[in-house]
Amino acid sequence: MRYLAEEDLPKLAEYANNEKVSINLRDAFPSPYSLDDALIFFNFVKSQNPVSIFAIEYKGNYVGNISLTCCSDIYSNSAEIGYFIGEPFWNLGIVTKAVNLITKYGFEKLGIIRIFTGVFDYNKASQRVLEKCGFEKEAIFKKSITKKGIIYDEVRFSKIKPEK
Repeated sequence: MRYLAEEDLPKLAEYANNEKVSINLRDAFPSPYSLDDALIFFNFVKSQNPVSIFAIEYKGNYVGNISLTCCSDIYSNSAEIGYFIGEPFWNLGIVTKAVNLITKYGFEKLGIIRIFTGVFDYNKASQRVLEKCGFEKEAIFKKSITKKGIIYDEVRFSKIKPEK
C-alpha cells in the first residue's frame, strides 16, 4: 500500500476498464473506464487530507486501489472499506495483505473504531478476503442492491478495533 502516483494512471485505466472488475463495484465507478476517468480520480485523491485512498502495489508495480471512506455525524467512528485489483493479480493474496494494512491504518492513524463494507452476494472472493482479515459477517440485506438492472442481496461485514 502506497500513495497513488501519476505514473499509475495508465494501469489504473487498464485494470479498471474490465467488466469482471466493474461488476463488483458501485455504479459511481465509471464503466467503461478511461484515462480521463483515472486523471479525475487522481486529482480527487491528491486533494485528500488525511489521505484515505491508496494504491495497492505488488512487486514494485501498481495493481489496484484500496480506500477507507470515513463516515460523519453519529457514524463518525466508522469507515467503509473499498478495494479493487486488476484481474491479472487475482488469487495471489495481495488484497488480503492490503486489507490488513489499511485496517491497521484506519484503527491506528485515523482513530476509527469500526470498519465495514457491503459485498455483492455473488462476490465470494471478496467475502473470503474479508473473513481471512478478521471481518465478521453481520447481515445479509435481502434484495437491497441493483446492478445492471438485476437485484442482488448485499452481504455486510465489519471489523471492530480491538480493545487494548
